[in-house]
Amino acid sequence: MGPFYPPGTKPTDFLRAYARRFETVEIDATFYRAPSPAQARSWAAKVPEGFRIAAKMPQSITHEKVLLECDEEMKEFVGAMDEMGDRLGPLLFQFPHFARETFGSVASFLDRLAPFLDRLAKGHAYAVEVRNRTWIGEPLLELLRTHGIAFALIDYPRMPSVDELLRRHDVVTADFSYVRWLGDRKGIEALTPSWDRLIVDRTADMERWAPALSRLLDRSIDVYGYFNNHYAGHAPGSIALLSDVWARPHREG
Repeated sequence: MGPFYPPGTKPTDFLRAYARRFETVEIDATFYRAPSPAQARSWAAKVPEGFRIAAKMPQSITHEKVLLECDEEMKEFVGAMDEMGDRLGPLLFQFPHFARETFGSVASFLDRLAPFLDRLAKGHAYAVEVRNRTWIGEPLLELLRTHGIAFALIDYPRMPSVDELLRRHDVVTADFSYVRWLGDRKGIEALTPSWDRLIVDRTADMERWAPALSRLLDRSIDVYGYFNNHYAGHAPGSIALLSDVWARPHREG
């Protein structure tokens, strides 16, 4: 596929160039620190009307404090992101895989999550991603549904496939869905040091995802989807592959 950005593109112009081809982006930098209001305004100024910028919650909230005593961090982050106005998309809580020493069960995690969700600032779209596969069930999904928060669907090692999830659960918990194709970071980094071409054939995976996405869209909800370079080696190439598979007739599996 080759590099995504045209030769000579300045890093400060990457987002502007990206927005000429796609309709949404997920900002990873916010995971490491909350942006300043000026930075958020700068992002918004580089994208056209109708474009949506999603972003990860800072790791201080999801990984370090794990939702405890982080009201100030939330206020700072959401306040800055609000500077993007109608360019602001969903805000993602990306939780890590938790050991039993942290949460002995999904119930103990939900006891932490429920009061936190009660305090969330209204008028925003939120999504929650978990990486403990046994936690995915009605207690978690119903809590998210009660608050209108999307359950993030992820393609990630050791997590249930989308086929399995749709067979077992109603995974629509908000008026939009949030999908992340993440892949095996360690596995693919052992194969390549660069991210300029596809090195893993994901055709079979996309043939499973296409009918799943169709089912979500049939429910008249928006679907936000984001590919990581680690999924197959080159995120734009993965998008192109999904587009190619999507163009074929697909049926319920």
